[in-house]
Amino acid sequence: MTDSKSPSPDKAKPSFLRRIPLAFGAFFRTFSDLDFAARINTLSDEKDETAAPPASPAPVVETPPPPAVSPLKEATPDAALLLLSILQRDARLIDFAQENLANYSDAEIGAAARVVHQGCRKVLDEHFTIAPVRQENEGSMVSLPEGFDASAIRLTGNVVGSAPFRGSLTHRGWRVTDIRLPKLAKDHDTSVLAPAEVEL
Repeated sequence: MTDSKSPSPDKAKPSFLRRIPLAFGAFFRTFSDLDFAARINTLSDEKDETAAPPASPAPVVETPPPPAVSPLKEATPDAALLLLSILQRDARLIDFAQENLANYSDAEIGAAARVVHQGCRKVLDEHFTIAPVRQENEGSMVSLPEGFDASAIRLTGNVVGSAPFRGSLTHRGWRVTDIRLPKLAKDHDTSVLAPAEVEL
């Protein structure tokens, strides 16, 4: 009994040697037989329709934008101007800095500097709590591990390589731990560091 699923002899796929004369015969017959050429053309169209659809283009991988640079933090001028006005009021700092010291003797400059120093220290004690960055004595050897706070410790001298570093503490540094500046009235003009004085 013949298997119904087996291909019939006329639909069996021809071998390579058999396809050579078929190709030549089809080639020349296409020129001489218009109906045969039409059937070949139909077969060609059917093959194009059943062909696999063109591969979709590879997805475009979007490169993430570079990380935005953090904007610089703008210092508020009011606090700086307020501090300057306090230093002028209590230490006469602006008067001292604006004075032409060439007309004064060293003794006179020293006496004025003592007054300015005392006033500046009073302002610092009254409005700030200041502590050293490092607790070791100046001149002692200190070790700085990898990842040390570069904003609080500045390396000087022959800086070569990477942390850990070991060196001599030449300055302990200062850090503000508390600020106690006075509050300002809404209409206060901080640009006036010291009012002009008129004696009547």
